[in-house]
Amino acid sequence: MSESKFLAFDFGAESGRAIVGILKEKKIELHEVHRFPNKIVNVFDNLHWNILYLFDELRTGLTKAVQKGYTDIESIAVDTWGVDFGFVTKDDQLLGSPFAYRDSRTNGMLDKAFNLMPKDELYNLTGIQFMQINSAFQLLSMVESDDTLLNSADKLLFMPDLLNFLLTGKKKSEYTIASTSQLLNAKEKKWEEKIFDALNLPMNLMADIVMPGTKIADLHPSICNAVGLKNTDVIAVGSHDTASAVAAVPNLTSNWAFISSGTWSLIGIETDHPIINENSLKYNFTNEGGVGGKIRFLRNVMGMWIIQQLKKEWGSKGEEYSYSELNEMAGEAFPFKCIIDTDDPGFLNPKSMVNAINEFCNKTGQEQPKSKGEYIRCILESLAFKYRLVIDKINLFIDEKIETINIVGGGSQNELLNQFTSDSTGLKVIAGPVESTAFGNIIVQAIATGKVKNIREGREIIANSVELKEFIPSQKSLWNDKLNRAKKIIV
Repeated sequence: MSESKFLAFDFGAESGRAIVGILKEKKIELHEVHRFPNKIVNVFDNLHWNILYLFDELRTGLTKAVQKGYTDIESIAVDTWGVDFGFVTKDDQLLGSPFAYRDSRTNGMLDKAFNLMPKDELYNLTGIQFMQINSAFQLLSMVESDDTLLNSADKLLFMPDLLNFLLTGKKKSEYTIASTSQLLNAKEKKWEEKIFDALNLPMNLMADIVMPGTKIADLHPSICNAVGLKNTDVIAVGSHDTASAVAAVPNLTSNWAFISSGTWSLIGIETDHPIINENSLKYNFTNEGGVGGKIRFLRNVMGMWIIQQLKKEWGSKGEEYSYSELNEMAGEAFPFKCIIDTDDPGFLNPKSMVNAINEFCNKTGQEQPKSKGEYIRCILESLAFKYRLVIDKINLFIDEKIETINIVGGGSQNELLNQFTSDSTGLKVIAGPVESTAFGNIIVQAIATGKVKNIREGREIIANSVELKEFIPSQKSLWNDKLNRAKKIIV
């Protein structure tokens, strides 16, 4: 049987990868050909992404793929985190450096936006969870500061769209990434003019929307010549990394929820239509675009970010630990010593994550963690409680209760958190695939090029390609006993 090769570029907030996917005999093999760090650059106390560095690493990934013998790649595609964007001019020049969503310029923008457009009206149009990092509020901050970029730009392009532009010269906005912006009408899947008018945002900046599985263009000849590739299609996949990750969930049964676990934890279900009502607004649920015509009804929860920052902070003091070592210490630590609300604004980007946790414990009348194991266990237990509370709320919107949770992404390797999640929710947890975003990216490429029929077949292929691990509740009653305490702390 012939084989087909696809190249996925997955850009995360900490690192990026170039991964070749080989489709053969109803299985996909993944081969990482390039990995590189990604980090925020601080310039005059503003936080930016180094877009030219990221593009250069993308080109390096293409070069390494060719050097490793993958000269017959059928297509390539890019996915990234959501909400951030850059600008280009009419003559195809980059303008400035894209801001990073943790930048402080969006402080106070939610209240300003709600003064211009009522909160419920904004939510009823977009169905998007209110977070100050959302693109709409980033843009509003630029309008408020009379940012000159807005007057010079021809188009606003979200991060994967910007990289696609640098690959092809074409300016398009892929649907799933556009849906994270709080500028898209969730039901009509188009830019919502009422929002642009109310917030005084320039709607002419927005590019035409294309759906996952659309060919953007051929790879630009200058890149083909430089890296040694023939004409290659550049495909718009689920360009929001969570959209690709959810497309790869290998559960073909009903009544399942997903947790895409990484820097953020995204907890939700797939639906055919947006769920927008008083309760979804009350509980701050979001309706993001999915692959295959689906909606991802979910909550964004601060995920492994807090642990990543603790690890970085301790490392800066010469105390280097691997994630497995931190988990081992957490497993031996005293349980339920303290609980934090991982979504508290104090954890978004503090100078010291240790101090932020200590301050949260102080203001909630709890004892502070004393050891590194206690800090990590506190976070993992708090996340598991948060997952439980979100799942309970999702059940309010559906007829048949959730029976299984599929955890995908890098965080699915954390077996302690997986077990805590099963114990906290009382549900079976299926962990994997770890490389869900790459799998989902590649499956949509395979569908776009006619090698796979649809998402269901793609999920069957993924299920055949990976080893999944199950976790069954073992301390359900103990976690239930602690739930009321958690509810008093976690929003």
